[in-house]
Amino acid sequence: MPESPRGVRFPNESDEYRATRNDLLQAELELRERIEAVAALRRRLPRGGRVKEDYLFAELVGGARRPTRLSELFASDKPSLVVYSFMYGPDAEHPCPMCTCFLDGLDRYALHLTQRVNLAVVAKSPIERIHAWAAERGWTRLRLLSSSGNTYNADYLAEDPEGGQMPACNVFTRADDGICHFSAAEVLYAPIKGHPRLTRKIASASSCPALRASSRRSSRSAREDRRGGDDP
Repeated sequence: MPESPRGVRFPNESDEYRATRNDLLQAELELRERIEAVAALRRRLPRGGRVKEDYLFAELVGGARRPTRLSELFASDKPSLVVYSFMYGPDAEHPCPMCTCFLDGLDRYALHLTQRVNLAVVAKSPIERIHAWAAERGWTRLRLLSSSGNTYNADYLAEDPEGGQMPACNVFTRADDGICHFSAAEVLYAPIKGHPRLTRKIASASSCPALRASSRRSSRSAREDRRGGDDP
């Protein structure tokens, strides 16, 4: 009688089911190891190119429009910035439904993410139009910006040469010598079979320098709690 590696059996399952499920479990474990290896490669990335300008965005604060620089999106204690590009161009009748679905969720866990990194959502539509959609969706925790007056979308692959809007997630880092690009979700631009399925658009956030140390500390604390002592 086949058993799972941890002796898992569910009521009335057949030996055939368990043997096949064990094969799937082994594949899942191998996939997890590969995901961890890819994440390690991402964390070892050096700094990317310096931003070509301190982009000027439009933002609504207290109902009033104001200009906001890229550099102003960095809090003094957080050197990493995650920018999600929302597919909502000025000529679009409606925003992208997949982006909207994603941002519905991001709005809820932004409270936790922004404890470690800076976060902004950028779209090409006028800022008033973006906020009107945000109000309809009930978004209250996302920092929303309009890139209608700059070339950010084109420069960071959130727009095709014809002006069509593209999904993108870019991570930037700030140091004493300026702001540099760190990472982007590039699967969309790779020649692969089928749809790229960018379901982990915010995955680059896990590679931010500000998150890496925090994640290591969190993992160490969790191990200490489980062991009841210090982790050597």
